[in-house]
Amino acid sequence: MGKLDRRIAVVTGAATGLGRGIAELYASEGAEIVIVDRNGQGAERVAAAIRATGRRSLALEADVGDEESVDRAFRRVAEEFGAPDILVNNAGIVTVSLLEDMATATFDEMIRIDLKSVFLCTRAVLPAMRAKGYGRIVNIASQIAYKGAEGMTHYAAAKAGVVGLTRSLAYEVTRHGIAVNAICPGPIDTDMKLPPEWAAKKQSELVIGRQGTVGEVAPTALLLACEDAAFYVGATFHPNGGDIMV
Repeated sequence: MGKLDRRIAVVTGAATGLGRGIAELYASEGAEIVIVDRNGQGAERVAAAIRATGRRSLALEADVGDEESVDRAFRRVAEEFGAPDILVNNAGIVTVSLLEDMATATFDEMIRIDLKSVFLCTRAVLPAMRAKGYGRIVNIASQIAYKGAEGMTHYAAAKAGVVGLTRSLAYEVTRHGIAVNAICPGPIDTDMKLPPEWAAKKQSELVIGRQGTVGEVAPTALLLACEDAAFYVGATFHPNGGDIMV
């Protein structure tokens, strides 16, 4: 028996990186997985790999920052899998720019993908979760929401918004059996690359002396997706190599 047997999990931004690692870990624990990503081909590769293990998996190409695209994707989820038990809001982008040099479009796109997507996808699953009295929502934020970083005011603002949304939503839905929590990872070695000089400076700040791996963060998402997570309410977890100690 896996920890997530017969659970239906939707993971956004799961074609690569942390989202992929979470999706694969959930599948190994018995969950049926829906991969939602703008990279449709990448999403299908992950879904196919999961299906090869004997688990059901569906890939959906969608822009999670767009309301119509999100609504279409979650209608497909309902039609083909039923009501999700677990939602992982992982999709995100990272760019670097000093605020005074930042184009308005750059700021807007960051908020759209890293914060608005959490609102849209969460709103899409809440009615069904509330109806069955069960749900697990895991929001991926960042330690930069707490620490800040030069050149990342837009990213910090979006991720701090995710933390605030998580806490406030917990007040609204916990009584319905829905556990909402957030993870604030530190720098992780994934396909999401930052300018080398920025990455080197960040690594020099880490007490552990290196970036983390997907395998060191994904287990936190597993913990928060389990039935045993009911007593975690609006909490934020910090696997970050000592970049910020909370």
